[in-house]
Amino acid sequence: MNAPLLEISQLRAGYGGAEVLHGIDLTVSRGEFVCMIGANTAGKTTLLRAISRLVPRSSGTIRFDGADLTTRAAHDIPSLGIAHVPEGRQVFPEMTVEENLFLGAFSARKAGDLPDRIKDVLDLFPRLRERFGQLAGTLSGGEQQMVAVGRALMLRPKLLLLDEPSHGLAPKVVEAMHEAFTAIHARGTSILLVEQNVELALDVASRGYVLESGAVTLAGTAAELRSNPAVVAAYLGI
Repeated sequence: MNAPLLEISQLRAGYGGAEVLHGIDLTVSRGEFVCMIGANTAGKTTLLRAISRLVPRSSGTIRFDGADLTTRAAHDIPSLGIAHVPEGRQVFPEMTVEENLFLGAFSARKAGDLPDRIKDVLDLFPRLRERFGQLAGTLSGGEQQMVAVGRALMLRPKLLLLDEPSHGLAPKVVEAMHEAFTAIHARGTSILLVEQNVELALDVASRGYVLESGAVTLAGTAAELRSNPAVVAAYLGI
């Protein structure tokens, strides 16, 4: 396995004094595709928000590419190479697709390759080429998810955090997202995917964790988790 890009050790975090994460240990190696599965309210979104420094930690460490993230402010995280696609897409509805995408490259706004970054996103999501000048608020849910992922990719991140990207989407759009995530990973981007769609998660990721009530209860390769009786009974319904 390659050297760890993201290393989380004994992370405890939560909201307003209420602890949600209870001693999380997790790693994502360079170039790896890792998923985190679990029921709603298990703490999956809180974990991603803790990595992005949007949720305060009470103890434990988060290291990314050798840097201690616990000493960083939230607005510093993108410049380190972490892009976060939040749950619910959260596009800017009164801005065009083009404007939303360029916001994703805000920390790299002085780079001379912004047209190339736009081209890469539009090649990945050709539908956005057709919607380029359209207000994001008028797009379908699937198209808005493409904008949200494309906006994150404008950063050309080392690590892409994906929070429930298939939620509320039609099966055809979920399939398109599946293909997009595989293509993004093939380009060398490390991915940490949080997903309730366990079939999707275990299909695209090489390794995964099961989170229950804020604690990691299982970890292994995607194949190991797919065949684990507890995962089958709780999540796959086979």
